[in-house]
Amino acid sequence: MSEMANTDPEGIDGVRMTWNVWPRTKVEASKCVIPLAACISPIRPHPDIPTLPYAPLRCKTCSAVLNPFSRVDFTAKIWICPFCYQRNHFPPHYHMISETNLPGELYPQYTTVQYSLPQSSNHPNSFDSSQQPHHHPSPVFVFVLDTCMIEEEMGYVKSALQRAIGLLPENALVGFVSFGTQVQVHELGFSDMSKVYVFRGGKEISKEQVLEQLGLTVSGRRPVPGAFQQKGIQNAFPSSGVTRFLLPASECEYTLNSLLDELQTDQWPVPPANRASRCTGVALSVAAGLLGACLPGTGGRIIALVGGPCTEGPGTIVSKDMSEPVRSHKDLDKDAAPYFKKAVKFYDSLAKQLVSQGHVLDLFASALDQVGVAEMKVAIEKTGGLVVLAESFGHSVFKDSFKRVFEDGEQSLGLCFNGTLEINCSKDIKIQGIIGPCTSLEKKGPAVADTVVGEGNTTEWKMCGLDNSTCLTVFFDLSSSDRSNTPGTVNPQLYLQFLTSFQNPEGQMMLRVTTVTRRWIDSAVSSEELVQGFDQETAAVVMARKTSLKMETEESFDATRWLDRSLIRLCSKFGDYRKDDPASFTLNPCFSLFPQFMFNLRRSQFVQVFNNSPDETAYFRMLLNRENITNAAVMIQPSLISYSFNSLPAPALLDVASVAADRILLLDSYFSVVIFHGMTIAQWRNMGYQNQPEHQAFAQLLQAPQDDAKMIIRERFPVPRLVVCDQHGSQARFLLAKLNPSATYNNAHEMSAGSDIIFTDDVSLQVFFEHLQRLAVQS
Repeated sequence: MSEMANTDPEGIDGVRMTWNVWPRTKVEASKCVIPLAACISPIRPHPDIPTLPYAPLRCKTCSAVLNPFSRVDFTAKIWICPFCYQRNHFPPHYHMISETNLPGELYPQYTTVQYSLPQSSNHPNSFDSSQQPHHHPSPVFVFVLDTCMIEEEMGYVKSALQRAIGLLPENALVGFVSFGTQVQVHELGFSDMSKVYVFRGGKEISKEQVLEQLGLTVSGRRPVPGAFQQKGIQNAFPSSGVTRFLLPASECEYTLNSLLDELQTDQWPVPPANRASRCTGVALSVAAGLLGACLPGTGGRIIALVGGPCTEGPGTIVSKDMSEPVRSHKDLDKDAAPYFKKAVKFYDSLAKQLVSQGHVLDLFASALDQVGVAEMKVAIEKTGGLVVLAESFGHSVFKDSFKRVFEDGEQSLGLCFNGTLEINCSKDIKIQGIIGPCTSLEKKGPAVADTVVGEGNTTEWKMCGLDNSTCLTVFFDLSSSDRSNTPGTVNPQLYLQFLTSFQNPEGQMMLRVTTVTRRWIDSAVSSEELVQGFDQETAAVVMARKTSLKMETEESFDATRWLDRSLIRLCSKFGDYRKDDPASFTLNPCFSLFPQFMFNLRRSQFVQVFNNSPDETAYFRMLLNRENITNAAVMIQPSLISYSFNSLPAPALLDVASVAADRILLLDSYFSVVIFHGMTIAQWRNMGYQNQPEHQAFAQLLQAPQDDAKMIIRERFPVPRLVVCDQHGSQARFLLAKLNPSATYNNAHEMSAGSDIIFTDDVSLQVFFEHLQRLAVQS
């Protein structure tokens, strides 16, 4: 990990692949065991990406965009597409080009460029630009607040909301919906009198019914330009009616603040031994309907703040009777969760509605019990929404994460709207699908594979919401089964092009084009180049994503067994050994970290689900599927740093042997950051040595991991939980659970003094390796 930090493994393109050279045939690819996949961060900021102020040139046959790999004939003013070999003429405004006068998109170093697109031609609903003042559509934020919570939690969430509204850009439009037993849509247009529309929480409600009840249905939806000229929103809406509910932040901040001050917790009486009556599903339907009244192409987010399980109406996850517990993983496995499938079906249809409108669902859930993240996952993931799970609305995991969503500058998440991703690839490459926050647009074509992984059957995807750190994993397949396409006759290079169009935070439409090339090799002849092109970190993350998906979609899938068999096959193919001699087994350095990743993946929260609730598992998997490789790798295999008097902070083995009385350990497992003080250090600290001038070195030792933890926390969203603990203390389990149990009660006599033992029957990494070697060399 340490050398990773200094170099940027994704480069200007934001692309990392499991294999950086590709075998030519389907058969050879399947022998590689690890799938051919690319992890792409479609809009990750990078200082070297140029922005071009004109529209891109597209190939007339396959619509790929002109790029540095196109062959150019400067005298004839023709370019040849590297994907389909079509010859294209340059349009007249390129007549000045020559070998010494290249347009930006042909510079060899600009494999990724951005185009800022003219606004008017965006989508069919935009008006004739001659009558339209040129401005970008304002994004809409509809806050949906659960009021079934205790006063104290309500206080926390109100102050967080008031702070957020103060941070919104002035032109952002804001709407507010609160819910408990019923749903209230608040009119923000009149500050002197608060007006509320109430919806019953018990039954499903269609978009049409929402619009009708709010008085927003208008026959003939096209407004007359200039009919109503409210600041900055004249063309966001088909009828001025909706401006009663959605107002620029600058105009309704006062109204909203007073409304929040007066808002009470849900007053509906809750009988003893019952759960509160909470209609989360209807509230989200109503918010989606309200956003549906905006003109297509308006970016919008529903930001849901939920404090407990839905017990009323569509999306219900548990009955009101407290004696019935919320579903567990065991219940889901045994099909003993009576509400689950129906709730998932409801959220799936909500996802379809939001995707068709181009809007996002974000969830901030905070409760001691589950709130239904597992059921809502489909709607959050398909719209590219954010998700944060915390124990309380007063906890920094919620407060700091929520603030980050609205902050500007360094901290900004860079929230963008209405994204689409298109992929072009060389002949013989097929796309199986994508795992990550997007939805298939079912766009068929020659590059669509028969096998589907995740969101598939398409070469184009919708991302209603995306941000600087969004990462998607694309799975590829090869069509050629024979080796007739020998290297001599065909281009030795393969090409992939990722086209991401999106509306940036300022409302400007952008198109980012990334074109990458890799080499084909004949892996049947020699696997040496293949080995050198293996990216073990990316491979580990791709295997984790694929395993999680299989665990969710395939009945009785045995994840541990599948991972073990894949690892044994990989080691049999790429290891060096004499048949049936485990002692002779060695692995090339290009593979040597991979078994350890698999060992940690098998023990991780992605595979061992019974320690977690279905909500937590869904939460962990959503983040695993949307974060970049470096972050996802830390989720699978945490990093450990050791601090001691006589040496600089240094990476330590993720092993119980790293625990020592005179050391401090800093564990980063992504979702939490743990500062663990050895016994002696804790005793000295409790005696206050750090406050004495002669023990300045000790004070500095205590402070160093605190500073490093702050750095990690500042860079990350959602904000991780910080745990500060001492050896043998109750919270030490946060560290011990992640360490390799090389010392257990079975071999405690061999251990050095001052280290810990772990009470577990899990195998240690060493035992795991021994088994792996034995099985890999079997003839």
